[in-house]
Amino acid sequence: MAEHRSMQRAALLDAARSLLSEGGTEALTFPALAERTGLARSSVYEYFRSRAAVVEELCEVDFPLWAAEVEAAMAVADDAETKIEAYVRKQLELVGDRRHRAVVAISASELDAGAREKIRAAHGGLIAMIVEALGELGHTQPRLAAMLLQGVVDAAVRRIELGAAEHPDEVTEAAVSMALRGVRG
Repeated sequence: MAEHRSMQRAALLDAARSLLSEGGTEALTFPALAERTGLARSSVYEYFRSRAAVVEELCEVDFPLWAAEVEAAMAVADDAETKIEAYVRKQLELVGDRRHRAVVAISASELDAGAREKIRAAHGGLIAMIVEALGELGHTQPRLAAMLLQGVVDAAVRRIELGAAEHPDEVTEAAVSMALRGVRG
């Protein structure tokens, strides 16, 4: 029974990712989740009390996976500057990942305080990864520099997500260049 519930919950989360990446937060409705999973609408409420609860669980499940991927990319870097480049590149590489598109859609929506806090905490974890490297480069306020660096990444993510005129590789190269020039001072 517990295994069945776990599988149903995973199917609901997968359906939520698809709905979010295809149509944004407006597409994430309980009737749509029910249709995608073959469950009755009332059954969806047995797993999640609200749309915000679905969002919170997606954040709990997906953010740590992305963070681990970014951290792994940084771990193979030889020096602080290469870690920063890996940090930017890996996040922009993940833009095409369906899990990332779902979270971008989530981030742009009206969420309750709990879901917003989960997203803030996850972004805080990303920022914390790069603080040490920025300190190694001599930044006197490495946390502030990390937040500003993440702002460059976030702007590049939005540019790629919008389907801008530039190819995603061009956006990535521009973001990496801007980040590295900025962190060098």
